Amino acid sequence: MPTKTSRSPKSKVKIRREQILETAAKLFRKKGFSATSVRMLASEMNMEAASLYNHISSKQEILKELLLSMAEKFTLGMEEINKSDKNPYQKLEQLVGLHVHLTLKHPDQISLITGEWVHLEEPALGQYLAFRTNYEKRFTAIISDGMKEGYLETVNIEMALFSILSSLHWLYSWSGRHPEMKVADLEKEIRLCLLSGLRKREDNP
Repeated sequence: MPTKTSRSPKSKVKIRREQILETAAKLFRKKGFSATSVRMLASEMNMEAASLYNHISSKQEILKELLLSMAEKFTLGMEEINKSDKNPYQKLEQLVGLHVHLTLKHPDQISLITGEWVHLEEPALGQYLAFRTNYEKRFTAIISDGMKEGYLETVNIEMALFSILSSLHWLYSWSGRHPEMKVADLEKEIRLCLLSGLRKREDNP
């Protein structure tokens, strides 16, 4: 059986790697991926650049892990919501909640979704785009089901998807300027702003 001492170095390495990823996400958000150098990252971590390479192989590896891990979180969240017995409108509410919670927990990582993903190289780029396409298809299907089943107004589905996701993707910027807002209140307001216009009114035929 491994001793506590033998497990400790591995745990420290993992923690250090997570710190590097978090710091890199902040720098990529602030300066952009292209303008951020490994030397800058090492300086922020109070490390020598050579020591940093003991934990990561390149900036590209960092960007890949930051974006693909976030894409996986959204994918897993979508799968859980899709498996629920909620109606389509309730699923949309849950998806808004998913975005709010992930944004508040990982704001720097989320910020990379709006533009820095273009710097991914293959095969990571293809993997990321596959995640995104699949997520958008499932989101579209929920909106479509909501219209067919009478929970949502009949609108242009592509426009509805664009409006909702565009707003949610930039939520990290707004929430950063309003840290005093509670999660539950923010989620409620976002749902009201993004979904209330889609919801089928009971007095409609």
